[in-house]
Amino acid sequence: MQLTNTQQAHISFRNFVIQQSRSRLTKGDKNYTKSLYDSLDGNVKVMPNSIKLEFEMEDYGIYQDKGVSGVDKKYNTPYKYTNKMPPVKPLADWAKFRNIRLRDDKGRFTKGNYQTIGFLIARKIYREGIKPSLFFTKPFEQAFDKLPKELVDKYGLDVEDFLAFTLKNDRLR
Repeated sequence: MQLTNTQQAHISFRNFVIQQSRSRLTKGDKNYTKSLYDSLDGNVKVMPNSIKLEFEMEDYGIYQDKGVSGVDKKYNTPYKYTNKMPPVKPLADWAKFRNIRLRDDKGRFTKGNYQTIGFLIARKIYREGIKPSLFFTKPFEQAFDKLPKELVDKYGLDVEDFLAFTLKNDRLR
């Protein structure tokens, strides 16, 4: 039995989640290198008795989505900083890409390289954490809330097609 309608419902679910997640990344200004954006993917695998749906993204995507509690500020997330700060190099690269510069109290540029800026940002993240963006969770939950009815309907169409095919073959015998 081929579950083409059911498979199509899963593909539509996957496409909606990925499209909305990418949109939320862009709107949330969390898309500076596009590596997380480009890494969002999903696979629908059809097996004889089931359909499997998987999502993939860069490793750090889960921390952007769920957030990370800092040592001083806590979020409702399973992740937290305890004794190790985030890596400085990617933050220094981000600061350079965004052309972030150090300034004094009067707003004038001061001495300090991007490594220094990266360290200051890492220290702030370590203390205050990363606020959950839910860029993936929200679209997934939104699509999932619509899925049961749509999936039941599509599965019903597949069963009807299968029964029609079976009855047609029985009449031909």
